[in-house]
Amino acid sequence: MEPSRIQLIRGDITLLKDDVIVNAANSSLLGGNGVDGAIHRAAGPKLLEECRTLGGCPTGQARITGGYELKVKYVIHTVGPVWQGGKTGEAEKLASCYIQSLLLAVKHHCRTIAFPNISTGVYGYPKLEAGRIAVNAVQSFLKTNSNLQKVTFCCFDYENYAIYTILVTNENS
Repeated sequence: MEPSRIQLIRGDITLLKDDVIVNAANSSLLGGNGVDGAIHRAAGPKLLEECRTLGGCPTGQARITGGYELKVKYVIHTVGPVWQGGKTGEAEKLASCYIQSLLLAVKHHCRTIAFPNISTGVYGYPKLEAGRIAVNAVQSFLKTNSNLQKVTFCCFDYENYAIYTILVTNENS
């Protein structure tokens, strides 16, 4: 696979200009802390209005809305699992977040997508394990899907950025 299809940056996902950014949302989709709150603040009140019409979202699934005041066409909201020791299907649910988001992006003719580090904040997922799941899910998807030109992992903190740097470099070598 071409390394150029996966990009890694450290920064604020709300400033990106991809076709779609992914929101690490809670199941209500009505805003919260971390990246969820930042996306809702940056997108403006119309995002919350649209999210209210969706009826929430179960863990491991994804929903799509407009991007509103963001520099993207869409926001895909996905609900990552809360870490409970790894014995309650967290890995499968986290991988599903990435796959379901990628499928929605392709369905809506998006060519570029950016992901935050899903479940690694207040949901407590161990960052290295979450990173492995994310990179593996995206790599597997890209092997069989040529519609997406670029997938970006946007890490807000230095720890995740360092982890993803190693994971993405190892996967592309």
